[in-house]
Amino acid sequence: MQEFNPASPHRGIMRVKTFDIEVDRLESTRHDKGMIELGIDVLVLPRPGRNDQSATSCLRLSVEHARSLLILLKQQVAEIAKLQPRSRRSGRS
Repeated sequence: MQEFNPASPHRGIMRVKTFDIEVDRLESTRHDKGMIELGIDVLVLPRPGRNDQSATSCLRLSVEHARSLLILLKQQVAEIAKLQPRSRRSGRS
């Protein structure tokens, strides 16, 4: 592991821990203070670092769960859109 050197031009860069995440079941979704929270049962395993791959975690889910997740997210985003003033709903910035 690298030592922290405050004079280094790469200050604040930290190594990212990566994981393989497998979704077993979608339980719930809810919107709370600008965040969408998913209740899910998952299997989380550390992912070995490889030099040829970028440091990202991998989320695996079945097509059935992906479709359900899409439907749930669309519902949550629609609820959030209802809370915005009409002038911001049109999609124009």
